[in-house]
Amino acid sequence: MDIAQIQAYGYFALTIFLVVALYGYIYHLYTKKKDVDGVDYESYSDMALKDDLDDAPVSPKSDDKEK
Repeated sequence: MDIAQIQAYGYFALTIFLVVALYGYIYHLYTKKKDVDGVDYESYSDMALKDDLDDAPVSPKSDDKEK
């Protein structure tokens, strides 16, 4: 077994590991979509694109102070 074959096996193993890690992370994101407070942070993803004055706010806030 020469160094090229060892590198090929290492590359293949690393690729498989990274694919499994990526799919695990995607699964984690979609199963834990909301945090403990119940806030869905996916609605904040377009905030940088929708930052015009006429656009609707991401989360509506009232002027009344909560007690």
